[in-house]
Amino acid sequence: MKINISLFLHPDAEEKRIQIEAGTSLEVLAKEYQNEAPYRILAAKVDNRIKELTASLEDSCQVTFLDMRTNAANLIYQRSVSFIYLKAVYDVLGITQVVIENSLNKGLYTSIKGRPPVTAEEVAAIEERMHRIVEADIPFIRSMVPKEEALRLLSDGDYAEKRRMLENANSVVRLPLYNCDGFVNFFYGQMVPSAGYIEHFELRKYRNGVLLRFPAPAQPDRLPEYRDDALLYQAFGEAHNWHQLMGISYVAQLREAVESGRIHEIIQISEALHEKKVAQIADVIKEKKKRIILIAGPSSSGKTTFAHRLSIQLKVNGLDPIYLGTDDYFVEREDTPLDEKGEPNFEDIEALDIDLFTRQMNALLAGEEVDIPIFDFITGHKVFGRRKTRLKAGQPIIIEGIHGLNKLLTAGIPAEEKFKIYISPMTQLNIDNHNRIPTTDARMLRRIVRDNRTRGYSARRTIAQWPKVRAGEEKNIFPFNGEADVLFNSVHIYELAVLKKYAEPLLADIPANCEEYAEAQRMLRFLRYFPVLENDSAIVNNSILREFIGGSIFVD
Repeated sequence: MKINISLFLHPDAEEKRIQIEAGTSLEVLAKEYQNEAPYRILAAKVDNRIKELTASLEDSCQVTFLDMRTNAANLIYQRSVSFIYLKAVYDVLGITQVVIENSLNKGLYTSIKGRPPVTAEEVAAIEERMHRIVEADIPFIRSMVPKEEALRLLSDGDYAEKRRMLENANSVVRLPLYNCDGFVNFFYGQMVPSAGYIEHFELRKYRNGVLLRFPAPAQPDRLPEYRDDALLYQAFGEAHNWHQLMGISYVAQLREAVESGRIHEIIQISEALHEKKVAQIADVIKEKKKRIILIAGPSSSGKTTFAHRLSIQLKVNGLDPIYLGTDDYFVEREDTPLDEKGEPNFEDIEALDIDLFTRQMNALLAGEEVDIPIFDFITGHKVFGRRKTRLKAGQPIIIEGIHGLNKLLTAGIPAEEKFKIYISPMTQLNIDNHNRIPTTDARMLRRIVRDNRTRGYSARRTIAQWPKVRAGEEKNIFPFNGEADVLFNSVHIYELAVLKKYAEPLLADIPANCEEYAEAQRMLRFLRYFPVLENDSAIVNNSILREFIGGSIFVD
């Protein structure tokens, strides 16, 4: 029987109308059209549902092929190359504990525990084995199995955290297991059909671990330039120490803390760690006599709450900072640069009146009175005369804005006056030692909850806007985090258990006929492994989380 397919070779491609035999697999269809696609096809969206290429098409539908430029396919690539890496480690080193930890240096930082630090020769051997697996194009055989059978199949090897998680996850009845030449593992998301789809990767020995590197979405056919994010590595070390202090490294331990009631102590410790870190940063600012304090970070990092908490700690140190946002220095609306679609581009640094900003900051530092503008977002113009300000001797200025770390913003301000802070939830509690939750997902959940609470936006609307937000971050924020004097990790180890309560109904409310349905279902899929913290009254009113769930003394 023939079925009708509305085919798109990638999300921005023109439609092709074709007929195929019912039961044809997506992989067969992808191979037929691969030469016409710009990059390697990794998965497909079938009527707004993400499908592995091994899936068959039984009815007429719309099919959009996905390459690594899409978030869904990028995560599929990451999971698949991680699976090959785990298999290669097992083949070279035998049974050992591998932890896929955090995004670092344009890749994933991993550690191999329970043995002496891995050597450069061992890393080379593991990479060579990965290439052999790819060249052999070993299939990834997927099976949905009952939880009891999964516990049996994951009874040996590097699976202790997986078993602990599954034993306590009452909502999980069946789960996907993948088999690569006898090596079995669990991943919560989709994979490619076989190892041959993973064309680009490399391993590097880094500190006491291994970097697994692969292409970035912007350039799917090549490895990105290597950059050593040393400050970020230090932040990960600090986060690891915090996890150890609270006795929570994976979701199973978080669930046990929630069910035992210990979570209230965890909340207090986590908040105390944040406050101590903010106080330490304030101490450094006072000691170094810095007066221009620049705070930058991606969307939903908690910048506003952090800035207010830093201001309080500076006041404790005898300083009296004033607070400014770079948004008040937008150019007049008619002078706003346009993006490639001819729409106003408020994200790029050219949207700011840098000359005015520089003149006013230097004048404030010199003790002069300055008429600081307030930008009227309704009229699109700066308004003067409402905020005339003069600094007292030694008084610092806290400046929040996405371009705070970009040298172009403060090139005309003396370097000795500046102190740069990068804030982001840089780590996230992972499901187990192989299934990581990208910090981007945690930030999107924060934004979904906040947008719904403060603006009445649906989760669908926030998800639809997210790719544009991410594109702006990749251009204007992430390239400059290495300029920071200090990093602040704004994550709370318990936060997904809090956000789940607010985000799940919003995500579940997205209809299946919407383009955003696939992304909503992906997030719901990993959220089911997390417990729910129904009573979040223990979260203090100056917490960064309050900026998103409500009840903040700093943010409406």
